[in-house]
Amino acid sequence: MSTATDSVYRRFLRHRLGVAGLAVIVLLFAFCFLGPVFYHTNQVETNILAANLAPGVQGHPLGTTDVGFDELGRLMVGGRSSLEIGLAAGLLATGIGTIWGAVAGYAGGWLDAVMMRIVDTGIAIPALFLLLVAGTIVRPTVGVLIVVIGVVSWLVPARLVRAESLTLANREYVLTMKALGGGSTRAIGRHIVPNAIGTVVVNATFQVADAILLVAYVSFLGLGVPFPGTDWGGMLSNGISYTYDGYWWMIVPPGVAIILVVFAFNVIGDALRDAFELRLEGR
Repeated sequence: MSTATDSVYRRFLRHRLGVAGLAVIVLLFAFCFLGPVFYHTNQVETNILAANLAPGVQGHPLGTTDVGFDELGRLMVGGRSSLEIGLAAGLLATGIGTIWGAVAGYAGGWLDAVMMRIVDTGIAIPALFLLLVAGTIVRPTVGVLIVVIGVVSWLVPARLVRAESLTLANREYVLTMKALGGGSTRAIGRHIVPNAIGTVVVNATFQVADAILLVAYVSFLGLGVPFPGTDWGGMLSNGISYTYDGYWWMIVPPGVAIILVVFAFNVIGDALRDAFELRLEGR
């Protein structure tokens, strides 16, 4: 482990809230991906005779849904979809934005102006609106949601990396490389992106949190993972229909899960930002 990486690692560990957020993410992933191995439930076939059971009745720790699905098992299945979509879409958005921003910042001139006007135009259109339009055109699946959310979420990281690239492009080592005949691809891949990695990593955590929220938004509006699959937003949307019936167990668990995972990714991002900023100040 290099000295710089070790410094970031140690400073991150000193950020107690960030470490707590990381622990929450690990526990949630274990709950969603390993939980079904030990807690077997049928999340495909409905059972109307077991519908709307309160927590603890007939061996259901968190009760059942309106069609008889075990709520605890449903929370695991829904969490798996939410985390898969959020993580993959966040990384996809970060990857697209990093490449776009690095090319625009390094190239400069008219190409930078054109590329950033495209970004500005995209930012002016609400992401939720684009998701709703896409959801009415194509059938929502996990793969489709990953691609759509990733494609509408890359604009912010593109602006951040572009700002970083404008500074890095004028550094002595980049100018020296260009004077020796190095190409643009080498400059971006070997110098611009690696030296902007702090900005990229920090933004990636926020992108994942935003993607999970976007999944919850579109699912709440009925455009999420199709039945019998689900995600936390879909569970929350279904539970809202029974608010006045007293079936709180259909609302509270998915709501708490969404709050926990978004909060955890945000505090991890804050901790990484502090760690990388201190490293750059030391440099």
